[in-house]
Amino acid sequence: MDIFENYFFQYNYQINKENARQSGTGYANLKQGNEEVIDYFSTTSRLVLIPATNTFTLPLDYYLLNKILYDAQATPIVPLKEMERVSQKKITLLLNSNITSPNILYPAYTMEGNVLTAYPATINTQDDVVCQYVRYPLDPKWTYADVPTATGEPLFDSTAVDYQDLELPESDEPTLVVRILEYAGLSIRETEVVKVAAGMDARENTSEQ
Repeated sequence: MDIFENYFFQYNYQINKENARQSGTGYANLKQGNEEVIDYFSTTSRLVLIPATNTFTLPLDYYLLNKILYDAQATPIVPLKEMERVSQKKITLLLNSNITSPNILYPAYTMEGNVLTAYPATINTQDDVVCQYVRYPLDPKWTYADVPTATGEPLFDSTAVDYQDLELPESDEPTLVVRILEYAGLSIRETEVVKVAAGMDARENTSEQ
């Protein structure tokens, strides 16, 4: 998660460099590289309707919402329409106006916890709302076979159905190693390990910038 969340900080950093005309193009376009890594975690799903309401539950694994779409399946003339996110305060004003009130051509939604409320209230059917979002990385799970009695060593089994590797690009392997060393050093209180890991991390960040 530490490495995953850093993608967004690096992306923002590269955008600022681009705006300041300090970034490169082609293979030197680091912003595009960040976009491609983040897009790996991008997914689309239909939200689950809470029965007899115009509210929907968000996916449990969402980290960042990109956009919410209204899929007017019963109205082919408007097959997909992006919904505008509005605050709880603003939606009250919109609903009380004959001019700005949300409709199927200009739908809107509010958020409260992991529940999304769609407007107009006629958006109340399962599969009406499509969510495009960036998900959390899957939790890694390294599967091991039963420990042999003779050797006492667990045997790694990559063919297990519940095996899940880290979802990180190979280019981040050095960063991952540094992070593991750093946290392991903190755990066992080995200050020298922590210092070495911090120095490697600083040199890597300097080379990236």
